[in-house]
Amino acid sequence: MSYDVEKPDEQWKAELTPAEYAVLRQAATEPAFTGEYTDTKTPGVYSCRACGAELFTSDTKFESHCGWPSFFDPKDTDAVELIEDRSHGMVRTEVRCARCGSHLGHVFAGEGYPTPTDQRYCINSVSLRLAPEES
Repeated sequence: MSYDVEKPDEQWKAELTPAEYAVLRQAATEPAFTGEYTDTKTPGVYSCRACGAELFTSDTKFESHCGWPSFFDPKDTDAVELIEDRSHGMVRTEVRCARCGSHLGHVFAGEGYPTPTDQRYCINSVSLRLAPEES
């Protein structure tokens, strides 16, 4: 897979904190209910912490009570890529940044949340950076 932003592993390690690197580049998951954006209600745009691509907006963020920030739709369909993930004995859909290939989290459907898409993009806070709306 080829991305608009590609860097050698050593450069990612130098630019990201160990926690950011583990999630974004090694597909780790931050502990539930510990991320800085889990309960954030600040209006704005959430971008990829690795490359700055705009991924989600506060307008699609909702309270799922799952321990991670949840969104019902990406900012643009092309902002993320969805990949089948068969790790840990499960079949899930991994969500990656379409610009740099960094791991963001997973998307789930059919869980009964009252959202327009019936989808829950369960995203690690550490993979995002919020740019608050200017008032």
